[in-house]
Amino acid sequence: MKDFKGKVAVITGAASGIGYGLAERAAKEGMKVVLAGINEDTLKKAENEIKKTGTTTLVVKTDVSKEEDVKNLAEKTLDAFGAVHLLFNNAGVGAGIGKMIWEDTLADWKWMLNVNLWGVIHGLHVFLPIMVKQNDEGHIVNTASVGGLVSNGMLVPYSVSKAAIVALSENLDVQLKESKIPIGITVLCPGPVHTRINDAERNRPAELANEFVQPKNEKQKYIEEIFTKLNEQGMAPQELASLVFDAIRRNKLYLLSHPEFNEAIQQRAEAILQATQSKD
Repeated sequence: MKDFKGKVAVITGAASGIGYGLAERAAKEGMKVVLAGINEDTLKKAENEIKKTGTTTLVVKTDVSKEEDVKNLAEKTLDAFGAVHLLFNNAGVGAGIGKMIWEDTLADWKWMLNVNLWGVIHGLHVFLPIMVKQNDEGHIVNTASVGGLVSNGMLVPYSVSKAAIVALSENLDVQLKESKIPIGITVLCPGPVHTRINDAERNRPAELANEFVQPKNEKQKYIEEIFTKLNEQGMAPQELASLVFDAIRRNKLYLLSHPEFNEAIQQRAEAILQATQSKD
């Protein structure tokens, strides 16, 4: 997909961070932009900024962890614009930095998998049939993470959710190509980006709140400080959005936006291959 002008982009997690950067870029490309997110107030603020470019917009409050919300997003998009050409399954949350796997609560697991993974599944389940039926060019971008490609033991539920998104995207790519459907797929695997993901707790649903919050130990505090600093110094969402639209134009499956992680990714791939070749 190379021509974006006049087409329709649907972006989840659009009120800030990567999602807002994508919305800005879609607007610059002359697209109609649907901004979806959990907080209607911040969505409206984002919409007001996007509208300054003269872009036609639509705001839909959406909890991607709920199928009915995503169905509503699709219905309102079709009612307003009649089609969907770019789908950005971008909404995501993070929590539990530095916890051991056995310390992560089931509430942590359910929250992150509900948003990060089920949000993508819901997006594909609802929007893909619409996009296929259009019989027109389209593209889907699933936001994963470099954490879905390499492991550091510090963000386990988050990394698990992102690894699943990578596998989901790879399999979808195979099916789309085999079926000769003119829809591309890109799995975005960024490193640190300047977003509010470290403050994701603000959007945690009450029913998945941790009943007992254990005090952070010194190791957890230290790791959290490192991740906060990396996040603050991370790539600007606008720069990442530029890379994303370039990947869409080139129909790239993988977008590894932070080359400083390429060596670690290669080492992991080589370790897997070496394990299959071992005679021990």
